[in-house]
Amino acid sequence: MNHLPEDMENTLTGSQSSHASLRDIHSINPAQLMARIESYEGREKKGISDVRRTFCLFVTFDLLFVTLLWIIELNVNGGIENTLKKEVIHYDYYSSYFDIFLLAVFRFKVLILGYAVCRLRHWWAIALTTAVTSAFLLAKVILSKLFSQGAFGYVLPIISFILAWIETWFLDFKVLPQEAEEENRLLLVQDASERAALIPAGLSDGQFYSPPESEAGRNSSAFRMGIQKSSQLSGGAAGTRARFVHKAYSCRGGRPGLPMWLQ
Repeated sequence: MNHLPEDMENTLTGSQSSHASLRDIHSINPAQLMARIESYEGREKKGISDVRRTFCLFVTFDLLFVTLLWIIELNVNGGIENTLKKEVIHYDYYSSYFDIFLLAVFRFKVLILGYAVCRLRHWWAIALTTAVTSAFLLAKVILSKLFSQGAFGYVLPIISFILAWIETWFLDFKVLPQEAEEENRLLLVQDASERAALIPAGLSDGQFYSPPESEAGRNSSAFRMGIQKSSQLSGGAAGTRARFVHKAYSCRGGRPGLPMWLQ
């Protein structure tokens, strides 16, 4: 049994794989690609992603919540005006809550400036605010006399500490990874659209297949194969006659049928 040469087999395999890859690329719907690109471009035009906007809202909530607790503490301990003078004008590190409020303002300014105005894609700003907040609160809890001033001596430091670390977790595990994933998707969609644009519009699977063989073609092919086989099997006059018949058949343009004297 005859075998194809290795070069011919490699050529056929390479052509089949290239045809398959072309069909895969051409199967991408251009309308869907354009819709995805427009959606990603619309997000870029917004200037800030949805997850980053949520982070900025949480930072604002941090400032407002700490401010609310501090105002409640001022009102509980003898009125806002008197306590405000005591904690701001006559500031005392060991008994005042004003520095915890300033710490919340510091976090708000740094994070909003970094991740809303400058649109940073690095964790150094949140690392700075969290490190400063943690060190300051730990030192204040150890050195100050807040615990002897009621429930707010526990609530304000603990709330500030928890909110600072929630902000760190949200940025590191939600904002930055999701934005990086969206950017990678945009690059993949643009690359797929560029590849699809290189494929001709009229390219189809039917172009990779031969048309079905006609009935006349099958009959003529079978007849020629029979003549050649008989010429190989027969010798002498029979082989010569078979070759003459095949030559006469070829001269007639491959049309079926022979003169009566050849039969």
